[in-house]
Amino acid sequence: MREIFLNFHAKLAETAKEELRKNRMKLAIICVSLCFLIGCGNAAKPVGQNTNALAVSTTPEKPQTAIAHSSEDQTSKPVAPVGDKSKWTASGDPIDTKELDSGVMAAEKALGSKPKDTAAKKALADAFYKRGVALTEARQYASALGDYRRTLGHDPTNAGAKEWIEKIVMIYDSMGRQSPKEGEEPPPLPFTKK
Repeated sequence: MREIFLNFHAKLAETAKEELRKNRMKLAIICVSLCFLIGCGNAAKPVGQNTNALAVSTTPEKPQTAIAHSSEDQTSKPVAPVGDKSKWTASGDPIDTKELDSGVMAAEKALGSKPKDTAAKKALADAFYKRGVALTEARQYASALGDYRRTLGHDPTNAGAKEWIEKIVMIYDSMGRQSPKEGEEPPPLPFTKK
């Protein structure tokens, strides 16, 4: 009997370690993908080739003798103070959340009829959490953040939601962007069947 218990315990520990490894791998992939997307989105746009770099202007005030990539006679753009973060934007891949939305609505209805029922609160928290996970996998981090926050509103002990909130806020911070404030989170991106 003891041997069965030890085998069961060893398998359970091994499964937990494997699940933790998978979750870390997913987070790493998400972070790398997000950095790549942000980096590509901020890439410099190509400039048309200047075939007449030394052309003289026809206006008598001042001839143009500088080539296009120099900073001569160009006004400088105001620079944001160091520490200011740019505003978040809704992004990611649109996904069909119809089933998840139905689960949230059903749980909200159940909680509406029994506002003090802890099981109904937990069911609504779980519905928000499931949709948050799906949105995270679709890289809709701003929308997922809202669902994780709503999860904690109904189940403050939900460790998964707390962890994802910390990770998403950390990702926004690492990119120098503000994360959506509570209540500002956008709905999931619209999904259209192709």
